[in-house]
Amino acid sequence: MKRAVMFGAGNIGRGFLGQLFSESGYEVVFVDVDEPLIAALNDRGGYRLRLVDNEYAEELWISPVRALHASQAEAVAEALSGADIGATAVGARALPHIAPLVAGGVVRRAEAGAIAPLNLIVCENLHGAAAAFREMVDPQVPLSQGAYFATHLGFVDTVIGRMVPPPTPEMRTRDPALIMVEPYKELPVDQCGFLGEIPSIAGMLPCDNFAAYTARKLYLHNCGHAMLAYLGYQRGHTFGYQALEDPAIRPVFEQALAESQAGIVAAQAVEAAWLKTHADELIRRFANRALGDTIFRLGRDPIRKLAPHDRLVGAARLAEQAGVQPEALSWGIAAAYQFDPPGDPLAAELKALVAAGGLEAAMAQVSGIQPSEPLAGMVREKYGRFPG
Repeated sequence: MKRAVMFGAGNIGRGFLGQLFSESGYEVVFVDVDEPLIAALNDRGGYRLRLVDNEYAEELWISPVRALHASQAEAVAEALSGADIGATAVGARALPHIAPLVAGGVVRRAEAGAIAPLNLIVCENLHGAAAAFREMVDPQVPLSQGAYFATHLGFVDTVIGRMVPPPTPEMRTRDPALIMVEPYKELPVDQCGFLGEIPSIAGMLPCDNFAAYTARKLYLHNCGHAMLAYLGYQRGHTFGYQALEDPAIRPVFEQALAESQAGIVAAQAVEAAWLKTHADELIRRFANRALGDTIFRLGRDPIRKLAPHDRLVGAARLAEQAGVQPEALSWGIAAAYQFDPPGDPLAAELKALVAAGGLEAAMAQVSGIQPSEPLAGMVREKYGRFPG
């Protein structure tokens, strides 16, 4: 049977890639550090995946699977030595910790004389994740295997569009392996990252214009979530779908998506109709009550989400370059600078930054928005207010 090695058995590993690999005829070998989860996967040889939206619910059994602890370096290397495909979804901060495990697998494959290349789909929230991970693995590979590494291990960028909220403590107590997700399962990948033949995997969409899909994900999907989170927080909402249904938020949200679409069309030379179709589908998906996606999850870590090229400021910059005033997007930026829920240390850090030096200094430091810019004026004018 074909084998996929999945580093990370969390939301994306178990909630998305595990399903796609299983549906494509692979045994899935997870590598993780969550001991109760590892035990549950090994005891059952599979796990429950619950697909939900407002009109639909289905429970799938994902198998065959097994799991290894990341401390089992020899076992992980052995699994990689016979793998046909691999993926990571461990979080950007954990990538350095799995780089030696991947290197060990490369050595084992070289020693076994494996001819077929192994491609790793890098599902991490990190710009240029595939190249960054390659640079982490490279120094771990012995010099004697350097040529093999260069020609037999591919690193493939992707964008993850499926919404997978973390399981609640109650779900974990009932079943550590259960995961609840939306039905959407398109996985765009950069086809240039593959070595050898690109495998046929359910839901996977190899793209030669991958930058357009990256922009679509960041400046429509992530941008839309951020608008709902930050404006929804100001209105006291708990869930993203509540913000979407709020008549005071909805027009600003839709205008923000339109501004962003105009920017993407100009920057990426893509069809406006393609983006509009995707935006309409996103609005339908964001209305998913059954998923229970929270304002806290969508908005947490506002410092990262307010970075110069991230979902809000980056979208505003694209709009400006296209000759469109980012009025609605500036509402989202202003609201993000007021996001201060308990339990988010980075939101508290942002609040302290504004309190210490003022909004203009914080915008310059966090977002690269200089006080003299028109965008700074739009955000200043809206800070402390709400649309309407």
